[in-house]
Amino acid sequence: MELKPGYKQTEVGVIPDEWEVKPIKEFAAVKGGKRLPLGESLVDKETSHPYVRVTDMRPGGVLLSDIKYVPEDVFPTIKSYRISSKDIFISVAGTLGIVGKVPAELDGANLTENADKITNIDCDQDFLLHNLLSERIQAIIESERTVGVQPKLALGRIENFKIALPPTLPEQRAIAGTLADVDALLGALTQLIAKKRDLKQAAMQQLLTGQTRLPGFSGKWEVKQLGDVAEIVSGGTPRTGVASYWDGGIRWCTPTDITGTAGKYLSETARTISQAGLDSCSAQLLPAGALLLCSRATIGELKIAVRDVCTNQGFKSLIAKEGVSNEYLYYLLLTMKPQLVGRAIGSTFLEISKKDTASLDVSLPLFDEQSAIAAVLSDMDAELTALEQRLAKTRALKQGMMQELLTGRTRLV
Repeated sequence: MELKPGYKQTEVGVIPDEWEVKPIKEFAAVKGGKRLPLGESLVDKETSHPYVRVTDMRPGGVLLSDIKYVPEDVFPTIKSYRISSKDIFISVAGTLGIVGKVPAELDGANLTENADKITNIDCDQDFLLHNLLSERIQAIIESERTVGVQPKLALGRIENFKIALPPTLPEQRAIAGTLADVDALLGALTQLIAKKRDLKQAAMQQLLTGQTRLPGFSGKWEVKQLGDVAEIVSGGTPRTGVASYWDGGIRWCTPTDITGTAGKYLSETARTISQAGLDSCSAQLLPAGALLLCSRATIGELKIAVRDVCTNQGFKSLIAKEGVSNEYLYYLLLTMKPQLVGRAIGSTFLEISKKDTASLDVSLPLFDEQSAIAAVLSDMDAELTALEQRLAKTRALKQGMMQELLTGRTRLV
């Protein structure tokens, strides 16, 4: 491919002519952390010496909620292994490649032996941080994993990470600032999603118990058993050795289909069976709208079937009876996972029986109020889905921006 004027091919890709590719060791130093002496332990009680562990690290920074401390009498033995807020940490054992900065309140904290620090950085700190968080560097780190042993990222490997450097600090800072703006947007979206989830949980607690009534509804609620308001159907599995039972036109659901699908609806399954396969086992074809409730392993997980489907034996599916909203039942069952798990028994694996599922007490208003409650919660779900899609698109946008800005393919004015 012909290069654009003003650009050159390098080992990290095409970059502007005036940029340079340098290993980290040419513009920074990499140093290790230190564990406590044998027999000594970190403490919860705050001392003057916080200790940053890999469990505290998050991409970009440190979680402050569970910081441990070095006892005052132990600190002198590891006082040389501290990290500054001007440094960058990188986890090097166990979970590799968590990269970030320590906040000002942890400036001078001791650093775990399972992380290194990049210090004496002779470029913009945030520019280097974004490079270390980039797909290119993270892919290199991922390649260091060794199957069957404790993964370890050697200090010398970090020193030789190649970084494409703009010639001036202002350009480095401009690039880092632009990416930081996107990070701020991602952070705001993440916080908003968390807030909306909390609001939805509160709404479910209020609306599904009748503590809060929607305008226009005042009728009395009834407590019934789940088996009285829905038909409960167990699933089954055709014999695996009979080829004619499999890969037919009937969707066949397993718990993995449930846990691997986002949202409340299930339209497709990983596997299908034939009519002969369905006839050969205890599975039953369930109509669209049936609630696919996991009763084994991932007990309490559920979806609403969008199309006809059958399940394996890890389900107690529900078909709502007349006068009962399946959407209302869906949200109600989401709040009842603790009860479902509490009734599960078994030595090899836990499972809730059809009888114990059917005997669960459920509280229901009249059908119109059920539908209204489900509609409110569905609207909240739709808002959450839209926000999550926006978050995913913004993350993808950031990745594209990083590829453009960190290689100079796109230059900032």
